[in-house]
Amino acid sequence: MKRNVLKKRFFRELKSEFGKYLVIFLFLIGAIGFVSGFLVASNSMLAAYDESFTTYRVEDGNFELSAPIEETLLATLEQEGLNVYENLYLTEEVKETSGRLRIFKNRAEVNLVCLMEGELPMTADEIAIDRMHADNNKLSVGDTLAVGDRTLKISGLVALSDYSALYEKASDMMFDATKFGVAVMTEEGFATMGDTHLHYSYSWRYDTSPESDKEATEWAEKVLALLMSNAMITGNAPVNFLPAVSNLAIQFVGDDMGRDNKMMAVFLYIIIAILAFVFAITISNTITKEALVIGTLRASGYTKAELIRHYLALPMTVVAVAAVVGNVLGYTVFKEVAAKMYYASYSLPTFVTLWNVDAFVRTTVIPVVMMFVINLGMLVRKISLSPLRFIRRDLSKRKKKKALRLNSKMSLMNRFRLRILLQNLPNYITILVGVFFANVLLLFGFVLPPLVDNYEKDITSNLIAEYQYVLKMSTETAVESAEKYSVTALQTVEGKLKSEEVMVYGVAKDSAYIDAEFGDGVLISTAYAGKHGLSVGDEITLEESFGEQTYTFTVAGVYEYPAALAVFMEQQEWNEIFGLGGGYFNGYFSDVELTDLDERLLATKITADDLTKTTRQLKVSMGELMDLFLVFGVAVFLLVIYLLSKLIIEKNAQSISMTKILGYTDGEINKLYVWMTSVVVVVSLIGTIPLVNYIMKYLFAAILADYPGWLPYSVPFAAYIRMAVLGIVAYAVVAFIQMRKVKGVSKSEALKAVE
Repeated sequence: MKRNVLKKRFFRELKSEFGKYLVIFLFLIGAIGFVSGFLVASNSMLAAYDESFTTYRVEDGNFELSAPIEETLLATLEQEGLNVYENLYLTEEVKETSGRLRIFKNRAEVNLVCLMEGELPMTADEIAIDRMHADNNKLSVGDTLAVGDRTLKISGLVALSDYSALYEKASDMMFDATKFGVAVMTEEGFATMGDTHLHYSYSWRYDTSPESDKEATEWAEKVLALLMSNAMITGNAPVNFLPAVSNLAIQFVGDDMGRDNKMMAVFLYIIIAILAFVFAITISNTITKEALVIGTLRASGYTKAELIRHYLALPMTVVAVAAVVGNVLGYTVFKEVAAKMYYASYSLPTFVTLWNVDAFVRTTVIPVVMMFVINLGMLVRKISLSPLRFIRRDLSKRKKKKALRLNSKMSLMNRFRLRILLQNLPNYITILVGVFFANVLLLFGFVLPPLVDNYEKDITSNLIAEYQYVLKMSTETAVESAEKYSVTALQTVEGKLKSEEVMVYGVAKDSAYIDAEFGDGVLISTAYAGKHGLSVGDEITLEESFGEQTYTFTVAGVYEYPAALAVFMEQQEWNEIFGLGGGYFNGYFSDVELTDLDERLLATKITADDLTKTTRQLKVSMGELMDLFLVFGVAVFLLVIYLLSKLIIEKNAQSISMTKILGYTDGEINKLYVWMTSVVVVVSLIGTIPLVNYIMKYLFAAILADYPGWLPYSVPFAAYIRMAVLGIVAYAVVAFIQMRKVKGVSKSEALKAVE
């Protein structure tokens, strides 16, 4: 009999608060569904990515020589347990994209190709290009491309297993799938492109795979030693050397997906925690309102456990059903949304959706447990009082104190508002916390566009030169304004931050391009100083990528160069440090294009377009994600404010009714209750921005810590204005709804449950 009564109350409570529970239910479905879909897509694609190393025979490394490999070197490498494969490529300009394509012969033995759409090339005038590069440039199967001096037809869209992230160079801070792409042609078609831009690249695979990254690095050093010893004999030196363990084009996707999963899980837990506390406050107020009923039920024989189960039933049912529905949508609708976002960033092979236990635990088990624990803790504390205390409505565990005396010089309305604030302090504190987390999500959505724009502006206004040329070997140019320099790449020593590449420049003493004075020590770029927290007087230690030689320098100054981690010193000192002759150089700075350089001796050409690839790719990769954070930020904000302000109105219904009896109009009552909530919301919205900005600064630094290069955190004041305006406009909608609710409170409410 007792249980039947409680069951009837369950459905009656659900019906009376159907709107509130429906809003929470739909929001939970959206949050759980999105995160579930994201985790399912991420883990399914990550599994396909991991399998691709075997399925598509991904290389263990590659090297590029200045001339075709000799049979003696090939035999030596094979004797050491390496299988070496020719992987020559061409780099050609493409008119339609204003970018570059790295063209390979269709692979048959290593780094195999996954066909995503269309067909692989069959004739000499056909080409299959990377699917993501095609999407970013609105190209499709059947289109024609002006590649170099030839016109080719796109026969298909592909994913190359060794270019899951389209990094053109290992030193790039970010891959660039818009201006850089990879492609394959038939052997006949490849031959017709000529050898002007031909790179003698070779891939290797070990007979037995290394068991760890450390072992892979040690084995790679042995391979490099073999190549260098061969160069001393034949002069055929390696131009580039890149083991797979250090190749971002291969490794970045796996690392990045793992970070995304953690971020999405934290995002969900924040939302669940906010909603759990909202539920807890709602139930607490319900218990206060129904104290007489609870006391009567307890006196009639109902146990604490039965009442706790009753009050837990509704929130737990809502979150459990929302978790189930959210997971169903996650495996269907939201999975496709997340996969589309990943395919917009990475060149991944096709994947099969896998059942994901981790996603289930994170999006179902943990949210349900969080909701249960938070609400159970509140209920145990609240229900532990004696039946008599409930009947007397004496629910305070602390000894009652006199009401706080307010200054009588304050106007009656202001004292009334202050009393409302004090009586509803727990609710207002929860509003403050909810607004804080909503602001975190809002700022995360607002921060990227201005951050990227500022970074792009800084790079283009602080170029060393319009053109930077890096040569395979010294060669002269007739352009007098071109300035020679020396450059090499070293690595930072791994510590708090991951080891990454630093370009070490040797520049002319009175350089026309580097406006700086060199004293004792070296200059470092602003990017290097910003990421590693370096200042004048600090010592830096750099090491060879493969080898044991280390170099220690003292920082004499910071040079304004945000584009890359770099070190600058005089060219004569550079040549001495690296043991090269006084006349050695391997690069040119120039503000005009050097057309007389032999392109076969050109390692790379760097322009403003190359240096801003980070900003282009961030806009493509993270644009949709930032929009989602904005949507969820506004939704969290609206939900928390609506539920808690509604609760405040309901909790004070008798007081509102009494003020109506005393002759106050709805407008005057709104100035008391809705106005007080409005002040708390606006103060919370604006007041938490500095703290959110401070946290975001370090959060952004942590997110970018594993990325090569540095993106300084700098947000214009206008972004904060937009965030505050958006929050205030969103709250105006809630305030309008609450004004209508105040109007709906009847005068008879004051006569109910009068003690």
